[in-house]
Amino acid sequence: MSEDSRENDAGRGSDIIDWYTFDQILEMDEDNRCEFSKSIVYDFFAQAEDTFSEMEEALETPDLAKLSSLGHFLKGSSAALGLTKVKNSCEKIQHLGAGKDETGSTEISDEDNLIQQIVAILPDLKEEYFEAKKFFEDFYKDSKDVDSS
Repeated sequence: MSEDSRENDAGRGSDIIDWYTFDQILEMDEDNRCEFSKSIVYDFFAQAEDTFSEMEEALETPDLAKLSSLGHFLKGSSAALGLTKVKNSCEKIQHLGAGKDETGSTEISDEDNLIQQIVAILPDLKEEYFEAKKFFEDFYKDSKDVDSS
């Protein structure tokens, strides 16, 4: 991928992606086909969608500790790709699942309230994820080297 192409994409996705972080992954690509970075991104897609399913199951139980763990897990993966909005929403779920407010600074003992807050955040998280997915699908549309199914 050319530097000019990346700069054009950077302007389009600046509210979705932290380009400083993602550029570090792009630098690991050995050629302009972006095979390495694309495989990481598409692996993240599968991981995120599996995690969303697990979150839905943990909400049914409800299992706050599991929700905290899943939030923490997805937070790390999304942060590694520079997906700031996704990371921030995952961090909120992590804190709420741990019995704290969204910032992690205040204890909350009302489990129903914590679950309700997570239920309210999850649709936003999914929307942020799908925005990022669409962005990356467009970003990699010219690269056919990695199976994206």
